[in-house]
Amino acid sequence: MNNVCCVILAAGEGKRMKSNEPKVLSSVLFEPMVGWVLNSVVTCGINDVCVVTGYKHEKVRSYLDTLEHSVESVIQTERKGTAHAVMTATEFLKKHAVGDVLVLGGDAPFIDKATITKAYKIHKNSNNSATIISARIDNPTGYGRIIRNREDYSVEAIVEEEDASFNERSIREINSGAYWFKVGDLLEFLSSITNDTAQNEYYLTSIIKLLMKSGHRVDAFETPSSDVALGANDTRQLQKLNEVARNKVIDGLMENGVKILCRDGIIVGKWVKVGSGTTILPGTILSGNTTIGEDCVIGPNSQIIDSRIGSGASVNQSYCKNGDVPAEQKVGPFASIISIDDLP
Repeated sequence: MNNVCCVILAAGEGKRMKSNEPKVLSSVLFEPMVGWVLNSVVTCGINDVCVVTGYKHEKVRSYLDTLEHSVESVIQTERKGTAHAVMTATEFLKKHAVGDVLVLGGDAPFIDKATITKAYKIHKNSNNSATIISARIDNPTGYGRIIRNREDYSVEAIVEEEDASFNERSIREINSGAYWFKVGDLLEFLSSITNDTAQNEYYLTSIIKLLMKSGHRVDAFETPSSDVALGANDTRQLQKLNEVARNKVIDGLMENGVKILCRDGIIVGKWVKVGSGTTILPGTILSGNTTIGEDCVIGPNSQIIDSRIGSGASVNQSYCKNGDVPAEQKVGPFASIISIDDLP
């Protein structure tokens, strides 16, 4: 993608999480939610990224500093809505004034490369000022609804849950909170929006309304995966995200020839690589930058973190952190492999 940038909104406290961590640092399969989002953005080739931080911003910045790619950040000192968050990144946007910007929520971890690139293709080919990424879900409660024209199916409005009528609340196509904007048009209308909403906040949806009222072209790309819209406001919803992610990873492993006889207790992190022919048994947790070769037997009841397991090896009821297990080596039961640096 040429001449594009990305703004990720990550200022929220997430009070219902009842955690001392910023909401976007809540983990899905051992990885902060904002890390999932950043990975998808970078995978698309978008290298200019600004993260809008707020609550305990220093913790988010510390996490960003651990990443391989450079990420800018700004601080939203008062949380007054999504458009207000984007306003905080105005100076970043001005550096990309003739391009396009992808605006994402840092707490929606399942935004993926396919959705981002397909939405951008529509955005460019249709010469849109804004392209909304929408999804169709069974229970749309809490989401803004996409209102379409019945004749040509064009987008007429986005209505927030608090502002929606009874009939509008029955609509199942929702705003995922992800958008493509022409940067110039976004900057032009950011200063014109008001906070005359139920929550007295400045919404990006208000900019959509102004763009359409001014004759600018706005469209919506409906992603086939409703998971793109999933987020978490409390630990129960966070557990659901973890379960969705867990099944996605396990399904992907099995498609690549990994044998999983029973999913019970098996958790595999996003970055773990497992060779074909390997069997993973119940109660096994694999995380970090772990690489497992082909035709291994891992488990039952084993935990492997940031380690390398050679092809044909077995790890039975054992713990391994920052370890190297040679090919064909048998480990366990009840063994611990720990690097010197990890010793107490």
